[in-house]
Amino acid sequence: MSKSILIVEDEETLRESLRRIFTREGFIVDTAESAERGLNLTEDNLYDVIITDIILPSMDGIEMLEKIKKNSPDQIFIVITAFASLDTAVKALRAGAYDYIMKPIIHEEIKQVVRNALKQKALQRENVLLKRELQKHYDFSSIIGESPAIKDIISEIKKIADTKSNILLLGETGTGKELFARIIHHNSSRSDMPFVPINCSAIPENLLESELFGHVKGAFTGAVVSKKGLLEEADGGTVFLDEIGDIPQYFQVKMLRVLEDQELRPVGGLKLKKVDIRFITATNRDLFDAVKNRHFREDLYYRINVITIKLPPLRDRKEDV
Repeated sequence: MSKSILIVEDEETLRESLRRIFTREGFIVDTAESAERGLNLTEDNLYDVIITDIILPSMDGIEMLEKIKKNSPDQIFIVITAFASLDTAVKALRAGAYDYIMKPIIHEEIKQVVRNALKQKALQRENVLLKRELQKHYDFSSIIGESPAIKDIISEIKKIADTKSNILLLGETGTGKELFARIIHHNSSRSDMPFVPINCSAIPENLLESELFGHVKGAFTGAVVSKKGLLEEADGGTVFLDEIGDIPQYFQVKMLRVLEDQELRPVGGLKLKKVDIRFITATNRDLFDAVKNRHFREDLYYRINVITIKLPPLRDRKEDV
């Protein structure tokens, strides 16, 4: 299906030149000599791209852009500007224009900018569709079970999914702790942000700090470039720390600081980095017993244990067999 372009330009020679260029490229092209005419056309037509000069008689291109963006925030705008109005072009970008083209117009340049804009729009649509599919995979209906225990858990996570509280999932291996963590994340206000699962028992102890906190260049032998840690990658989203009971005590102190202050320091770094992370942790161990035996810090235990959800094994849910 052919893409459509609206060209808003008061200079007839340039307007017609652009119409011919994009008609040859296979676009359906409409033209307008003023912003008012452009607004009228957008009331009856949907355009993949709108190309507008900034300097127009009466209403300017930026005002038209702002009016259209109110009703169609995803509309792609490319603005045309003379060198003398470069500051105005920057203003247009801040108002939501995709890019600007300087006069005199170079045909290949404007064609490439339009191609890039359409590619970005296609990627954005694909991203939206993927997120919708992901939501389907991790809605509450993905939890299979009719037992009272499962129904109680579903009811509980519906209540707490969109809170800011850290959550501790308790259950044996195979009870679906990561699935429940993902469902909680995807039904929270953080659903558009990263979900980062980390198996604490699978990371060698000597790499734990570097993997989670990252490191700066030269922090240790082999650190030839700086690297973001998994926690920083999750900024704004949710971290799922599986087998939290397996982390060594020296590292428990470091994790406590992240949970308390939402700050971390990369290995070898001098500056603290602010993060915004919700933590969902899980274990198949008896953490309370580990606290009593001084194998797990009590203060860390209460930080991760704001809300506790116990996941029963299948053998205790005969209705779900």
